[in-house]
Amino acid sequence: ARDIKNRRRIGGYGIPSHPNHIRSITHRSTKKSLHKHGVTEIVIINTITMHRFLSLSSKSNSLKKFMPRSSYHHSNLLHTHFTNSKTSTYLSKSTLKHSSSTYQLQTPNWYSSFLHLNGNSRFLGSQLGINRSFLSGYWSSCGILKKRVVNGSGFLTVKSFISDLRSFSSEPDRESIEYDVVIVGAGPAGLSAAIRLKQMCREKDIDLSVCVVEKGAEVGAHILSGNVFEPRALNELLPQWKEEEAPISIAVSSDKFWYLTKDRAFSLPCPFDNRGNYVISLSQLVRWMGSKAEELGVEIYPGFAASEILCDVNDKVIGIGTNDMGISKDGSKKDNFQHGVDLKGRRITLLAEGCRGSLSEKIMKRYKLREKGSAQHQTYALGIKEVWEIDECKHKPGAVLHTLGWPLDHKTYGGSFLYHMKDNQISIGLVVALNYHNPFLNPYEEFQKLKHHPAIKPFLEGGTVLQYGARTLNEGGFQSIPYPVFPGGAIIGCSAGFLNVPKIKGTHTAMKSGMLAAEATFGVLNEGSNMETYWDNLRSSWVWKELHRARNYRPAFEYGLIPGLAVSALEHYVLKGNSPFTLKHGKPDHEATDVAQLHSPIQYPKPDGILSFDIPTSLHRSNTNHEHDQPPHLRLRDPKISEFVNLPEYAGPESRYCPARVYEYVPDENSRVKLHINAQNCLHCKACDIKDPKQNIEWTVPEGGGGPGYSVM
Repeated sequence: ARDIKNRRRIGGYGIPSHPNHIRSITHRSTKKSLHKHGVTEIVIINTITMHRFLSLSSKSNSLKKFMPRSSYHHSNLLHTHFTNSKTSTYLSKSTLKHSSSTYQLQTPNWYSSFLHLNGNSRFLGSQLGINRSFLSGYWSSCGILKKRVVNGSGFLTVKSFISDLRSFSSEPDRESIEYDVVIVGAGPAGLSAAIRLKQMCREKDIDLSVCVVEKGAEVGAHILSGNVFEPRALNELLPQWKEEEAPISIAVSSDKFWYLTKDRAFSLPCPFDNRGNYVISLSQLVRWMGSKAEELGVEIYPGFAASEILCDVNDKVIGIGTNDMGISKDGSKKDNFQHGVDLKGRRITLLAEGCRGSLSEKIMKRYKLREKGSAQHQTYALGIKEVWEIDECKHKPGAVLHTLGWPLDHKTYGGSFLYHMKDNQISIGLVVALNYHNPFLNPYEEFQKLKHHPAIKPFLEGGTVLQYGARTLNEGGFQSIPYPVFPGGAIIGCSAGFLNVPKIKGTHTAMKSGMLAAEATFGVLNEGSNMETYWDNLRSSWVWKELHRARNYRPAFEYGLIPGLAVSALEHYVLKGNSPFTLKHGKPDHEATDVAQLHSPIQYPKPDGILSFDIPTSLHRSNTNHEHDQPPHLRLRDPKISEFVNLPEYAGPESRYCPARVYEYVPDENSRVKLHINAQNCLHCKACDIKDPKQNIEWTVPEGGGGPGYSVM
């Protein structure tokens, strides 16, 4: 059961209520682990709804190390401060009484509140073989429990107890939990912000509660990047990362740049300077960063999708709401229905959703942040990637290769990459700018073609694909950075857009933006400053200087490949980023799509199943999964546009720009062709939200935990 109110540890270590989990918790090995950590009994409070309660032995002092003071529950409940073995071990001698239809849970008379374990207990959860969950939600879903103290006896009487668990609520039956800071997105920017905040808390001996909510089933599950990593920001954030075994070990050993024609590869002067950089898996790095954040006391909740912004009467953002779960396609409530949770940042909410974040886009429009920052529209590209395991004799750890040209035409900006990772693995991918003109172009099929190029094919022959994925990336750069501060918070990382296009890197700049936002947040909460400090510090940082020097590379390719290369060479070798002019971007990506009659259909070869593959095969490798019976998270603002505009005028481009075959035009029972949406295929790449010619598709978050399950991307 995925619900934050169920995962906040109030009253003990909550166990998920699904019968399958009861079987797992009674497994002999699990019982042994429970006993090791002082769990002596599992009490079924209500057998109908399968509520569980674990009582903790008074000998379980080892649990205290998982309970820093920063994690105390900030509601109207009394706090348990873990000052001695008595108060740190609730219900060590609890007994269950039954009277008529009312259950009573007798507790020691000294106890009138609930034990709270924070997000740092993830390690404990893994030792017990169970997922983190919060008992409060199970009690609330039962709705028949009420706390009362009678003559100091400390009884918990079973009858409508949920009202005591709520600190405040935005609507009936929704839980609300308060934090000092709420961060949306457990990517490089969000985790860097959380870590930096907690570091400053330790430096100043100040206690702030920090929550990170992540829509992926686990930290890193939705993270995809090239990635040749520049450690500059990490050196500032966690200087001892090498000693702390960060998954960064393969230094760049060679750096090549090719121009491809259909049959040949021509070596060009390499414009990249990757000395001191590393070939990594970004999904593995953020997983490690998540563990570092939790060690500092950050509470991280994967599997929860932030679906709405919460504002007060003054239009100030006060947090986010997660979506309801257990709703069927027709909108009815299923048996496992649970309300979402309101996570309220008492002062600050940071949005770190990544490229084209759904809440970030709404915030930018609501508060006119692009206009306020005099920013141009954002431009995007779609990156498609596979990780292969290849023959050891072909593997050259740290070798980096970038290409331009084929299979793309000269009017389409993009290129490919091939990086040698560790363990005989390579990552190979194609990046296609989404301002391409030809509606018949299919980025997925172009990637399949790339792998058959005579210069690329030898690397892959005899190898095996381990994983597949796709994600959009920002390419607007300096010209497209919005004013990142809004009432009650700020936008950080790729949600704002700090990718350095000529470097083909954005992780280091995203991390630095999160660190700067964290420092501004700390100043707001403790020193009386305001969040505008984030904007000021950003513009005086190395991020701003780096992006300013790189500002003219991407828009230069608006005029085609050859003019773009000429301007880029001038910028790189002569002007060195100090040009007296700033180029502007062309049309927004969706407006760049031509009508179909201006182009001819492209005939793509069939996949051979060895180097090239069909989409269902690739989807399987992405570990993508969604609950099928839920409302579609891909919504058409006007269902008629796809049938009467996109199909006749643009030949149905959504069936080609999507790298997961989410959109298909199929005949209905009357042989009338209509758009069918396979939302369960969605990779969360956001290409449809960007490229649809009439901006008719709205990408919203599905149930938390759905989507891809990347592990090495």
